[in-house]
This record gives sequence, structure tokens and C-alpha cells, in this order.
Amino acid sequence: MKIEILGTGGTACKTLFCNALEALRESGKNGRVVIIKDIRKIMRYGVIATPALVINGAVMFSGRMGSPEEIIALLHRHLSTLV
Repeated sequence: MKIEILGTGGTACKTLFCNALEALRESGKNGRVVIIKDIRKIMRYGVIATPALVINGAVMFSGRMGSPEEIIALLHRHLSTLV
């Protein structure tokens, strides 16, 4: 599983990164979390507001931070649609 945090690396971006790491750890899923700061790559997702959370190439939300609990729910929901 690949989780991408889209943003410029500010406080909100870093907080979302930490929340995503915690969610991945707590969910017991395998994957990696990366921060994408390149504006051209961010624009490819059609994201206007950052930070944004992307799971396996699908934008889950943008313009806000999600809690670890919310991200865990998204991980479970996203994985169930892949099966």
C-alpha cells in the first residue's frame, strides 16, 4: 500500500504525515507513507488545497488533516473495495 501526503512540507503536511504513519501502524497494514512536495505532481491529482491524502493513487481528501482514526477507516474501506 502506498500512502502519499501532498503538500509543501508545512506543519499541516507534517501532522498529516505523522497521523498516516500512526494509522498504518495501528491498522496492522503493510505500506509506506511519503510526502510529495513537487507542485507538478500534486497538480496531476487535481488537488487544489493541501494537505491531501492519497491511498494507492486515489485522493481521499484535501485541504484538511485527518485523524489517525479517520485514516484507519479509509484504509479499511479502500482495501475492501479492492477485494
